[in-house]
Amino acid sequence: MSYSTIFNKFTNLFARASDVAGVVESSPKVKVLFVCMGNLCRSPTAQGVFEKLVAQAGLARVIGADSAGTHAYHIGKSPDKRAVAAASKRGYDLTRQRARRIETADLSRFDYILAMDDENVQEIRALVAPEGAGNVWLLMDFARQPVHAEVPDPYYGGGGGFERVLDLVEDGARGLLEHIRRHHQL
Repeated sequence: MSYSTIFNKFTNLFARASDVAGVVESSPKVKVLFVCMGNLCRSPTAQGVFEKLVAQAGLARVIGADSAGTHAYHIGKSPDKRAVAAASKRGYDLTRQRARRIETADLSRFDYILAMDDENVQEIRALVAPEGAGNVWLLMDFARQPVHAEVPDPYYGGGGGFERVLDLVEDGARGLLEHIRRHHQL
């Protein structure tokens, strides 16, 4: 093997190692997971809204977000077209998201797990012993104007339900970001 070939192999190896190191170093300090039943409407909307708020605050390298569903109905599918359209009208992009089911490992991987309703809180808590679910809340627990305790499922309703979901999610996401900034001194 020539010196040039060996040099190129080491150069490529170091480049890949630094790429991996960059991924580790850029891993967010605070991780947030939004959860609804199928991961098609509410939780993708919450993720999209929250990610935009985080980016606008200049905290995208510090706070990360994802979404999941408690059921496996729609794994791998894009968010509901009505949710995408309603979100797009307000400047949120949900198109890169794909539905997935929450995993037991998510309970330790994420600092905040935010369910859209009480039924999904119970589904999440069923994954672990009750004392191990201290990072599970309702998104509306963080709402600045707590008019509703839950974010209603708009799936079987009309377009107005998706607008209502956005109103509630925007309020909850703003309150959540304020809480994280205070609690984590960001």
